[in-house]
Amino acid sequence: MSVEVKICGLSTGEGVAAAARNGARLVGFVFYPPSRRNVTSSLAAALARMVPPGILKAGLFVDADDATLTETLDKTPLDLLQFHGRETPERVAWAKRRFGKPVMKSIPIATEADLAVAERYFGVADRLLFDAKPPKDAVAPGGNGLVFDWELLGGRRWPVPWMLSGGLSPDNLANAVRITHATAVDVSSGVERAPGVKDAEKIAAFLARAKEL
Repeated sequence: MSVEVKICGLSTGEGVAAAARNGARLVGFVFYPPSRRNVTSSLAAALARMVPPGILKAGLFVDADDATLTETLDKTPLDLLQFHGRETPERVAWAKRRFGKPVMKSIPIATEADLAVAERYFGVADRLLFDAKPPKDAVAPGGNGLVFDWELLGGRRWPVPWMLSGGLSPDNLANAVRITHATAVDVSSGVERAPGVKDAEKIAAFLARAKEL
């Protein structure tokens, strides 16, 4: 069984087509204006219509208010809500009830102590996403191309499905999976030809590498 891959931060038809054509299981759209990967609800809706059945469409939000979530979901057919900010377990549970969609919560990791935060979301989030903690001056909480110490996840087992993220690329994917035992990964900057601009060939290479694992 190959490693499940989510291609995040898509903003063009070319990127969506490359992800779908090469076997991505999930695609992600960023709804966070400070991010260079931000898309409007209208653009995301158009891109979502290009996604074949069977591929999940995730929306990434960072401490979004009720109105933003409602407006986005009214316009964009999303299958999964991904929260990448400081959302509390109560906020995550509320969104899951309000919109009737599964939720993935990002856990920023720098040290072993950061892993304890994940426990707060057991029984609330449908998935967890372990990502590198951003530097203090970062504009966005993810997609910064940073790698955390994968050994922190080595040997651990979690009671909910989880994904690995943070600085992944075709070159380091095999090692990341070997150390963490991840069965699902999320990539953004590692398949770009410029900041925020996806590269179809890099997407294809990443997905091909995942199929080999």
